[in-house]
Amino acid sequence: MLLCPSFSKLVTGVVAGFFVCAAHAHTLPPAPASLQPLLVTMNERLNLADLVALSKWDTHLPTQDSAREAQVIANARKQATDRKLDPDEVAELIAAQIEASKLVQYGLLAHWQAAGKAPDTPRPDLAKQIRPQLDELQKRLLQHYAAFAPYRKDPSCADWLAKARSGLIKDTLHGQALIRATGDLCMTDQ
Repeated sequence: MLLCPSFSKLVTGVVAGFFVCAAHAHTLPPAPASLQPLLVTMNERLNLADLVALSKWDTHLPTQDSAREAQVIANARKQATDRKLDPDEVAELIAAQIEASKLVQYGLLAHWQAAGKAPDTPRPDLAKQIRPQLDELQKRLLQHYAAFAPYRKDPSCADWLAKARSGLIKDTLHGQALIRATGDLCMTDQ
């Protein structure tokens, strides 16, 4: 059976149009501008975990500090209420940041223990210098979280997160910690 040239062009056009539409259907929409500052702040907090680990190495303090963690989460709950955010969601977010920080600390401390020494780098004071930085980062983190919160249920959230996160990872340990820190950021079903 011979097809008329006009019909053949029509079928070719429809098929080509279908593939173009299918390709566009899988194109990731741009991430909201609020995602990058949120991830940068989370990453900045994780980088401070290196200094916390050094401090704990020098002072022989345990990585787990339940009293401090409870205080940080309680402060976050109060800040959530002030910002009209869900205190339970904010508590989960901050708990994830703490767990990610401890992941870095445990990893670095284990590495230094195996090597028999920690890096010879300056060590800021944990209580006087590092914790105030962490407290300031928490304020920024909640500000950026509030801006990003409306996008948490977007079907593209996990894809945005994976793409944006990959550009911040400096090594395996910090990469795993950043994955932990952002693990519950998106609320999409997958």
